Amino acid sequence: MAAEPVTIKKYANRRLYNTGTSTYVTLEDLAAMVKAGEDFIVHDAKTGEDITRQVLAQIIFEQENKEGQSLLPIAFLRQLIRFYGDSMQMLVPRYLEVSIESLTREQEKFRQHMAQAFGGSPFGALEDQVRRNMEVFERAFAMFTPFGRREGQSPAEADKGNSQPSGSSNEIHDLKRQMEEMQKRLDRLSDKDST
Repeated sequence: MAAEPVTIKKYANRRLYNTGTSTYVTLEDLAAMVKAGEDFIVHDAKTGEDITRQVLAQIIFEQENKEGQSLLPIAFLRQLIRFYGDSMQMLVPRYLEVSIESLTREQEKFRQHMAQAFGGSPFGALEDQVRRNMEVFERAFAMFTPFGRREGQSPAEADKGNSQPSGSSNEIHDLKRQMEEMQKRLDRLSDKDST
């Protein structure tokens, strides 16, 4: 049975209090707890509101600002911002959850590939995973595209049938184009690794 998450209280003076250890903690301490697999929830001490999401986002922001710690590419951040308020917004959280769960499951394989960098392609498994994620993402988009492409039809062929994309269709068109570009880059990387 999983242990109950530790409750962290955030006070108006921005101090964080760990009720499990009865000590004040920092964002760094909370980041260490996450890395150690310890679960916690954060409540505003005054209102009782659950502010876990905001605190975790703040931890990510702090980590991203550390020299050499950045994980989130600028293109990803821009695209993520574009999803806010978009009709696709409801799909993004689940897609990201599934992708990161898959990456977590595969991380040991990635480490082994990286350790064998001199004896083959260290990025083969990563490329395969990205390719699978892109296929899932494309299928998800196809369900919401008014002129969904037929099975086996490339995004470019499907776009020929939609000569004048507009509104959210235009955004989907842009996403498809970006996915095609990413696929081409992956193919080029694969070609370099196989030579």
